[in-house]
Amino acid sequence: MAASPLFLSSSPALRFPSSPFKGNVSNLRPSLCSIPSLKTTTTTTQRRRLVVVNKAAAVVVGAPGGNVRFRLDNLGPQPGSRKKGKRKGRGIAAGQGNSCGFGMRGQKSRSGPGVRPGFEGGQMPLYRRIPKLKGIAGGMRKGLPKYVPVNLKDIEDAGFEEGEEVSLESLKHKGLINPSGRERKLPLKILGDGELKVKLSFKARAFSAAAKEKLEAAGCNLTVLPGRKKWVKPSVAKNIARADEYFAKKRAAAAAAAEAPSA
Repeated sequence: MAASPLFLSSSPALRFPSSPFKGNVSNLRPSLCSIPSLKTTTTTTQRRRLVVVNKAAAVVVGAPGGNVRFRLDNLGPQPGSRKKGKRKGRGIAAGQGNSCGFGMRGQKSRSGPGVRPGFEGGQMPLYRRIPKLKGIAGGMRKGLPKYVPVNLKDIEDAGFEEGEEVSLESLKHKGLINPSGRERKLPLKILGDGELKVKLSFKARAFSAAAKEKLEAAGCNLTVLPGRKKWVKPSVAKNIARADEYFAKKRAAAAAAAEAPSA
């Protein structure tokens, strides 16, 4: 029986490369689940990208002006905010290579704290050469003003009418004084520079001797306002009261002795 021409061929047989897999190829094909009630569902969640808008940066390299988004390719410090550090100890050609600016010898070139602030090598330092505050026995507060002074000529020029009251409030209302800061808590004192031609009623903490004489001659009414009493210990206050009582009796006895011969 003659062979069919379909099975006769002069071309060599095809050879496939060898594979280490040994098994049935049909097992590798995907198979559907045989259980109809079991269904696998895949959910895909879309993540929203976080976008940060750079409103503080005025100039960003490689990005347009205005509101610029922060990205990894345009992150960086502001121009001029970072300065390249000085390279010390990197060779003589760097300018700070040999001794790094600390010199060759001396206490300041060694390691450690160095010298204390204000030390000048043993000579008299500056803070000891300058003059000291002298002449204020009670301290710095001793030289501060205790009153708001006003002269009689200023009161005359202020235009007070006959019988008006002159006090700290009325002088502020007239614009004659404008205390500020520490002076707002200071009392009023009348000084005797100038003359007064109208009769006024004065209320002040203190009067100078010249002002008191001129105001009494002009017929003005003077009222000395009481000051704030300084706090003292109870034992000291008791001794002061006993001293005042003793000297009051002594003055009364002296006055009685002076009137006895004349009688």
